[in-house]
Amino acid sequence: MADNVLVKIDEQVKGNKVIVYMKGKPNFPQCGFSAHTMEILQSYGYPFETVDALADPAIREGIKQYSNWPTIPQVFINGKFIGGCDIVHELHERGELAPLLKAAFSE
Repeated sequence: MADNVLVKIDEQVKGNKVIVYMKGKPNFPQCGFSAHTMEILQSYGYPFETVDALADPAIREGIKQYSNWPTIPQVFINGKFIGGCDIVHELHERGELAPLLKAAFSE
């Protein structure tokens, strides 16, 4: 894995309050997990960035190495890896995602 890809990912993660590495784009997700993650995040109304992991194989593999997480989508809030679709869904259901997002945008 080229170090420059990991540097690029690190800059993206640290440069955005919320960023999602997903399959596809927010308005056209390419898998059900990415679609569900988009639905959840969009329901809060906070802005977030996305990176289409399908568009760049180096990013697709690099993000897995960066987070040490094998699947996509991956959500980062305030530079911290939150998890994939299942974890985001659980946090949303338990009411724990809203405070994370609120904190990210109140700084």
